[in-house]
Order: sequence, then structure tokens, then C-alpha cells
Amino acid sequence: MINQQYKDMLGAKSVIRELSEYATARGKEIGYENVFDFSLGNPSVEVPKEFTEEMIRLLETENTMTLHGYTPSLGNQLYKEKIAESLNKRFGMNYGPEHIFPTTGAAGAISHAVRAVTKPGDEMIAFAPFFPEYRPYINGAGVELKIVPADTETFQINFDKFEEMLTDKVMAVLVNTPNNPSGVAYGKATLEKLSSILKEKSKEYGHTIFLISDEPYREIVFEGADSPYVSKFYDNTLSCYSFSKSLSLPGERIGYVAVNPACEGSDIIVPMCGQISRGTGHNCPPSIIQQAVAKVCHMTADLSVYETNMNIIYSTLKELGFTVVKPDGTFYIMPKALEEDSVAFCKKAKDYDLIFVPADGFGAPGYFRMAYCIDTDKVKRAMDRLHQFVGEVYKA
Repeated sequence: MINQQYKDMLGAKSVIRELSEYATARGKEIGYENVFDFSLGNPSVEVPKEFTEEMIRLLETENTMTLHGYTPSLGNQLYKEKIAESLNKRFGMNYGPEHIFPTTGAAGAISHAVRAVTKPGDEMIAFAPFFPEYRPYINGAGVELKIVPADTETFQINFDKFEEMLTDKVMAVLVNTPNNPSGVAYGKATLEKLSSILKEKSKEYGHTIFLISDEPYREIVFEGADSPYVSKFYDNTLSCYSFSKSLSLPGERIGYVAVNPACEGSDIIVPMCGQISRGTGHNCPPSIIQQAVAKVCHMTADLSVYETNMNIIYSTLKELGFTVVKPDGTFYIMPKALEEDSVAFCKKAKDYDLIFVPADGFGAPGYFRMAYCIDTDKVKRAMDRLHQFVGEVYKA
């Protein structure tokens, strides 16, 4: 018998992917340079040359079985050592390789982290606006995801609603900072308050409430932003990372779970992730990618274009009268639509070949997301088109 759960999911396709596919098809009609596609968060900058050089070196000099053979079930030891070393140097932590579990991107990291600290029937909390794919990651583990409504004034944590929803059934809380889709980062004061609440409630309920930190945009932080390392604030934190954005390697699907050494169960969570892999068919990222990234994990691609693009877009949005919170990082911005129905707004923008994503699925109805990981020249031309769209549709 066909699994009804996954059959039902066929009717709930990703709006982001559908819009991206539309933009690609439209580009074949009029030239993709004439389609202003702000749908998909696909990095637009080149990978560091050192990564390419290391891949070439590995392919030319290393034994093929070393490159392409199975890795240990808990991952390549060099990769784990280099990740721990980099995190310790940059954030003042004391990770060892035994605290690092390689995964297929941040999605794989979250899926493992969720299963490591919850069981079917438990509850988890995340904060709107949030990445919609959290639902299948978490619900697929048999865990109920509860969403704290957004504070649309700042897109920081809505602590009043959070404390109402933080019952004894909640075993873990998921944060994403800097945030997709808003671009806002949680600062020191926010993380201190979150940590204080989690410590208090863990004590009150008699069980640890774990913090799972989704941080693939950790390195894309703009000038003056307050975006500290989450694990510095709360011992029981599992950091979930991907090199998709920092190194522009989304297609290589490489990331990790980093278990805070002070976390409850820190000596067994990584081995547990190895067992979780057996049940999910994960079985480690590719060997060669672990080896290559180990060489450059302390580096980033040239990420400066994203701040350049953000400043152009933010300035234009403000000039046109949009309500918008200025991003602290990532390559996303989430303005309020010029009408109550953001789906209708985005559909009208589509007629001008401006491809925006309604934020209803992100838990922020009435808003829309722009992914500005595109060439700056195209951003500038898109702003001209945005002026035209707003002038003709909303100010005529």
C-alpha cells in the first residue's frame, strides 16, 4: 500500500521551488537576464579558489580508495578535527572531533539533531518567521512542531508568546540566526534572555530543553550587526551548519552537527547520530567533499556582494514606502506587501517579471521574501522594474 503521508505531501509542493521553476521557464521565453528572480536562496558567488585547488590536488595525488571509499560511520576524522579547531579558534569553544558529526547539509544536521533529543509524541518550538521545510524535518521524526507568532516590529523572538507555549511537553527549541527569511540576527540580549528561560523551565519541568541552532548563514553578517555564536549562551545546544552559503557549495550537501561539549549527553550524541543514520539511510556525506572542505573550513567565499545588494534593495524599498526591517545578514529581506494579501501582491509583481515569494508559508502573512543572491547589476535593473511596478499598480 502506498504511504498516505507522503502521498498527501505531493499536494503541498514548495512555493519557492515552483516560483524558481517558473522563472527558469520564463527565462527561456524572454531571456533569463530579463527575469528578476528573487525566489531561490542559491548562492551567486564563486567558491574560494583554494577549494577548487584542493579538489584538483586530491584527484591528482590521492589514492582512489582514500578519495572514494566509505568513510567511518561517524565521518572523516580530519574533517571533524578541522571543524572543531576552527570553531574553537573563532568562538572560544572547546570542541573535540568527538563532538562533530558530518551531515548532508544543514537539513541533514537538523534531522539528526531532532531525533537525538526528542522521541515521537514530543513537541518542539520554532519562531516565525521560519524556514517552511522545518515541518517535514520535524514532523517526519514524529514530533509536533509549534510555531511562536512573529514579532513583526523587529522579527526578534516574541518572548511573551514563547513563554505561553513552552510547556513541559516541549523537549527542544529550534532557532535560526541570522534568519531565513527575515535576514535578522538574534543579538546578545535576545540570546541571554532565551538561555535564561530555557534554564528556568528545564529546572521547573525536571528535564533538559535542548536548543537546536540552525546557522548556515552564520558567516553572512553585515557591518554593525550583533550576531554572536549561539552555543556560547546555552550549554545544551546542538549547532547545525552547512557550507552551502559560506563556501558557495549548496550542491555538495556538506555540513555538520556540533554538540556543545557542556551539553547533556555530549559524549554519546555523536555516536547516537551514527545510529540515527542507520535508520534514515543517511550514511555520511561523500568522502572527497569532507576531505576538501577540511582544508578550507576556516575560509569563506567573497560574501561582500550580499551586503551591497541588501543596501540597494533596502534603500529602494524605503523610498517606495514599504515597511521593512533592515537585515543583519543572510541574503534575504522580507518587506510588508503593499496590500493585505501578499499572494496577490506577488502575483501582480510576477506580471512585471519580478519573482517574489509570499511569506505566508514562513509564518508571516502579508509579507514577502526576496532572495538577493544575484548579480548587483541585475539587482539595480530590478529596482527600476520595481519602481515601475509600484508606480503603475499602487500609485497610479
